[in-house]
Amino acid sequence: MNRLLVLLLAAVDALIAAAVGVAVVFAPLTLFWVMALGGTADWGALWPAAVRIWQLGQFVPLHITLGDDYLVAAGIAPQAASFVVSLAPLALAVFTALFAARSGARAARSGAWAVGVAAGTLVTLLIAAALWATSRTPVAAVYGWQALLLPTLVFAVPALAGAVVEAWRIGDDGLIDGLRDRIDGVDARRGHPWVSAVSAAARGLAAAVAGLVGVGALVVAVAAVLRGGQVVALFEAAHVDVLGGAVLSLGQLVYLPTLIVWGASFAAGPGFAVGAGTAVSPAGTTLGVLPGIPSLGLIPDNPSPWLFALVLLVVAVGFVAGATARTRLASADELGAPRESTTAVRLFVFGVIVVLGAAAAALLGVVASGAVGPGRLSTVGPAAGPFAFCVGVELAVGAAIALFSPARTRDPAGAPVD
Repeated sequence: MNRLLVLLLAAVDALIAAAVGVAVVFAPLTLFWVMALGGTADWGALWPAAVRIWQLGQFVPLHITLGDDYLVAAGIAPQAASFVVSLAPLALAVFTALFAARSGARAARSGAWAVGVAAGTLVTLLIAAALWATSRTPVAAVYGWQALLLPTLVFAVPALAGAVVEAWRIGDDGLIDGLRDRIDGVDARRGHPWVSAVSAAARGLAAAVAGLVGVGALVVAVAAVLRGGQVVALFEAAHVDVLGGAVLSLGQLVYLPTLIVWGASFAAGPGFAVGAGTAVSPAGTTLGVLPGIPSLGLIPDNPSPWLFALVLLVVAVGFVAGATARTRLASADELGAPRESTTAVRLFVFGVIVVLGAAAAALLGVVASGAVGPGRLSTVGPAAGPFAFCVGVELAVGAAIALFSPARTRDPAGAPVD
């Protein structure tokens, strides 16, 4: 495909990703402005509010400063007038990342992935700059460099990852193919296990990360079934009308991926915090006064120690990741590579699954934590370090069983032999 066409398509992808993200926020806010605020609405604040929510979804911290009139009306102490909100609604970032990865993969299939990724990144930077320049408000301020850099990275990193993965899979007649040739070496019989090792490690890592997210989603789903009554009670206690209920539901929906990461951390063992000095884990729950947000009704009051068995789910994820990688390595083993080479390859794959799986858990912990208010609400979410450590250990146990357990073979008669 022509490089100019690849550039234009990537630019359109970046434009659509940003436009849809802002529109998803702007549309319900407009409805709220019309139906709830009516004649008292400050229409000049609508656009900045929508942009700030989108920026928060791209990990840009908001520096909130409440006016004196609002402090008096709401009965808020003056020392709580200024605070930071940095807990991102991950649904917005996930949408951008998925769209970017798709764009990068398409550019790789077109044979000009570097051009596509660069074009999409540049357009995202320009859009982020335009949104920042047109949304100044003293109530929710952002640092300019964060407003430009962070949304750009949310698009650029997944786009690059999608492009490299697709180029490795189908070839690009360039940098990625050159890297494969260097790994292959002169002796294809000797080099092939290491080429397979890269693909196997990538597949195993993808299975580990997807499995960890799946465990978190399962924990949230079970909590919703078991504690749905508490969630409904908090909705009723909010005393909102239909419009208010819809806005409240949408607000919690964009935080659903954040809750899934909290669920994964809970299953892994460390749990998460909902305020400074609090802890929610299988070992127990220590909480103070919480905001009346319905989704917080999912938090168990007194977890059973039996919930520590949830770590077995993460171990199982490690086993599935190792088994996925081992299946990919089977073709390399069939080449008759020396045992020393086969062992080294499996150690490499094991290290990638464990180390990068733990790194992925740390990244998830970072993006799913932050501040939601002043004082004790400045610490919310999982601690990245303990989360990564526990996930790494649990993945290591499962992956080691799958990768290094003796394989079953068959004798010439077809009978299985260990």
